[in-house]
Amino acid sequence: MAEYINPNALGDLEENVVSINRVTKVVKGGRRLRFAALVIVGDKNGHVGYGTGKAQEVPEAIRKAVEDAKRHLVEVPTVGTTIPHDVLGVDGGGKVLLKPASEGSGVAAGGSTRPIMELAGVADVTAKSLGSSTAVNVVRATFDALTNLKEAKVVAALRGVDLGQ
Repeated sequence: MAEYINPNALGDLEENVVSINRVTKVVKGGRRLRFAALVIVGDKNGHVGYGTGKAQEVPEAIRKAVEDAKRHLVEVPTVGTTIPHDVLGVDGGGKVLLKPASEGSGVAAGGSTRPIMELAGVADVTAKSLGSSTAVNVVRATFDALTNLKEAKVVAALRGVDLGQ
């Protein structure tokens, strides 16, 4: 499991509400209406997290989602303005392919993946969503991909190889 990152040590985190869904629970007296929010937070410097929250009012659901996102921050390894290597993230029906891009290319990603890359501070990346287009599945698959990224130094150490700088 990833090590905990203290959100208070990072300073100001930006928030981006990816989706707000109306969800209902059918009970004896009718339907019980609530709201579910999916939020991304990040410092644009290699730290990003996502969270979900549910409440009877939208602002409360967003607040809960932001708290959840701050508890689940991950560190994203970067090489300059892009990611170190191609990576495929899978979660449920969602599949997201992330590829490094040359400097100045920008974030070529759509839907829920774009705000994750922007808030992580990755300026140049290409992303393709291959499976489910549901926001939660795409976000979880993207985070799976980001947690599977490894820097060249880490891979070299695991293999017992000297990079020969």
